[in-house]
Amino acid sequence: MILIVLRAKIRPEKHDEWLAGIRQYTADVRSEPGNISFDYFQNGDDPNEFAMIEVFANADAGAAHVATDHAKNFFAFMPAMVSERPRINYQDLDGEAWSEMAEVTPE
Repeated sequence: MILIVLRAKIRPEKHDEWLAGIRQYTADVRSEPGNISFDYFQNGDDPNEFAMIEVFANADAGAAHVATDHAKNFFAFMPAMVSERPRINYQDLDGEAWSEMAEVTPE
């Protein structure tokens, strides 16, 4: 599986435009056959910093993702939105995408 965590700082004056763009992009990525999950989160301390967590079934699904029109369009959209170059953590991992956390069980 492929796990990607991306952190992006958004220009404050672009915040609303960013939210509209990331919402649409999220829906588009989630519709891809090789996508396991895609979520984005706003930093609780900095409303202009966002994290995106993407999980794809395998490297082929990740390659197919970056070749989609919506990914190409989003990558072209991002430079006008960000205040600095985004940071990425890309991991190609063996095993299942998600496992249960052993330390916590609901009461």
